[in-house]
Formats: sequence, structure tokens, C-alpha cells
Amino acid sequence: MKRFFTWFIRLFTNRRTWVRQIIVAAVASATAWIIGDNLVFGGGLVAAIVCALSIRISLYKSVREGLGQIVGTAVGAGIALLTVYFFNFGVIAIGTTVLFCSIIARGLRLGEVASVNVPVTALIVIGPGISGSTAQHRLLSTLIGAAVAIVFSYFSHSNTPAGRTVNQIARIGKRSAELISDMAEGVAAGFTQKQAGNWLAKARLLVEEIPTLRSQALEAKQFARWSPLTENDEADALYVQGVAVEHMVVQVRTMARTLFDSTSDDGKKDIVSRQIAYALSATSYAITAKIELIEADHSVKEIDNIARDLRLAADNLTEELISLAEQLPRSQFVRCISLVGQMKIIANSLDESSPALRMVKTPGEPSSVQVIALSPVKQTSKLSKRLWLGIRNFFRR
Repeated sequence: MKRFFTWFIRLFTNRRTWVRQIIVAAVASATAWIIGDNLVFGGGLVAAIVCALSIRISLYKSVREGLGQIVGTAVGAGIALLTVYFFNFGVIAIGTTVLFCSIIARGLRLGEVASVNVPVTALIVIGPGISGSTAQHRLLSTLIGAAVAIVFSYFSHSNTPAGRTVNQIARIGKRSAELISDMAEGVAAGFTQKQAGNWLAKARLLVEEIPTLRSQALEAKQFARWSPLTENDEADALYVQGVAVEHMVVQVRTMARTLFDSTSDDGKKDIVSRQIAYALSATSYAITAKIELIEADHSVKEIDNIARDLRLAADNLTEELISLAEQLPRSQFVRCISLVGQMKIIANSLDESSPALRMVKTPGEPSSVQVIALSPVKQTSKLSKRLWLGIRNFFRR
């Protein structure tokens, strides 16, 4: 029985972030119900439903999703009332509402989340017993639910957007260092294709973390623009560090792919295994040291020393490979030299000296996680310009 209770308690203690988020979501929905029920006649349930739909895990995203929810509600409510006016409440009104809401949400480029919420909120507005006053009450309740979700989303995390970005960078960096350390041990002991395949699979999973990291770094950057609690320079530096980790992870995957491809080379010789294992071990140590400095109060000089030592290890590997060039098959020599290049790119990412980190524009959030692809101001200005051009061309005719 004691083991059962220990196991049951650990289910929650090991998932503190998830527990915090669901508790905040539950409290936010309950609060939305109370506010909606007191301010709007019968508006508690609608406010709670919309709050549960809108609340997300970060303040910046919830503001955008709340705005998308409000825009979608206004569009959906208008379409819903028009369809009910012409077709009454029934199958035609429901189908027409969902159809036009989806088309307009797509045209406004609200993104996946808000595009789903538009027809949902429209159906809530035109639910059974619809009338002019009922529709107005449901519309106000929807706005209340979205506003409560925006407020409570601030408490979904115990850390700031910048702090969450540091945690993401540290988590991905440590996993990268552990993977390279495993590769170093495997190369030293003599690895098989199955082992190399496992390394490559783990490296691919690391690359899949890049969109989440980029989204979190961009969130911290946007949050610093309007919050007086965060410095813009700090957020910009974190964003560059996130890009550096992205470049580093890509090189880790390339290393794993290089080792996997080497297992198919029948003429491969093991005379350079010790040197490669040492170089991989030095890479793992450098990444670990950099992550520890990011989590603590680091100095630029210490990071420069870490990158310099890794470049020195890469140069030493190059000299040893050149000295053994005549004994190695050409395909193996080329693969080993490519490992040197990957080590130097990682070194350039560690001290952020590569021009690619700052001079090349990095894409923002993936379109799949954006809530509003274009700001309402830009959308309104573009629409007004199109209308004005259309009117001017009409009168010119």
C-alpha cells in the first residue's frame, strides 16, 4: 500500500508544470463562470467554455489567442445571426455558419487555433433559444471568457518567458551533450549499425525540438518589447543563443548521420577511432560547460575559452587525420574531415562568433503555431487600400 501511495504521489510531483497548468485552467474557467454569471444574464457557462478554449501556457500567446478569439467571435456572431435570420435555427443555418466562418477565418489568416474557435463560438452564439438579447448576452460572455483566459495565463508558469527560454536552451543543450558523449563511448568501444541508428534517431528527436525553442525565444523577445520587467538586450541575447543552439543541434544530427553512414563502409579502418572518440568527448564537454554558464552568471571570457579549446581539439584531429591519410580509405577520410567541420561550427555557435547567427534573418514562429499570421492593423490597412483602389478604378471608368 505504501508503494502504491508513493507511486500515486509521484505521478503528480514529477509533472509539476502540467499540474500547475491544469489547475490554473480549472480556476480560470471557474472564475470566468462567476464573472460571466454576475455581469451577464445566464452568461456564466458561455464565458467558462470560451475561457477553456482560449487559455494557453504563456502570456504572449494567450494575448494573441485572446485577440484572435475576439476577432473570431465578432465575425462568427455576425455570420451566425445572419444565417439564423434567413434560414431560422436548423440544419441549413448550422452548415452555412460553419462553412462561412471557416472561409472567413482562413481569409483573415487567424491561424489554426483561432480558425477552429470561430465556428465553435458562432455555434455557441446561435444555440437553442436564440434571440436578439440572447445573442448579445452570449457575445458579451464570450469576450469575458477570453479576457479571463488572458489574465490567468500569466500564472500558468512559475517562470518568466526569458526564464523559460533559458530552461529550453539548457534542456536541449544537455541532451545534445549526453548524446555526443554516448557517441564518443561507442566509437571508442567499437559501435554497430544498430547503435548508430539509435544515435541518429535521438538526434532527429532533438531537431524536432527546434520549433518549440524558436517559439519560446520569440515569445521572450516579444514580451520584452512591452513589459518593463524585462530588458530588450537580454531578450535579444537569449534569442541569439536559441539560434545558436539550433545550429548546434543540426550539427549533432549530422555527426550522428556521419557515424551511421560509416557503418556501411566495408573498407573502414579503426586506426582513427581513438582520435574521433576524444574529439567527440571534447565536444560534449564544451557544450556541457556552455550550458552551465548560461544557467549561471557567465562571463564572455569563459565562453571564449570553451570555444577556443574545442577549436584546438578540432585542429588536433585534423593533423592526426592528415598524418594517417595514406592509410585510410578516401571515403572514411572524407567523413572524418566532415566531423572536424561540424565541431568547428559547434564552436562558433558556443561563442556566437558565426556571422550566420546575426547576419542571416532567422524565421519566426512556424506558421503551424501562429495564432494571427498578420496583425489586425496590417490586415485593416491592406483591406482599406484595396477598397480605395477599387472605388477609384470604378469612378475612373
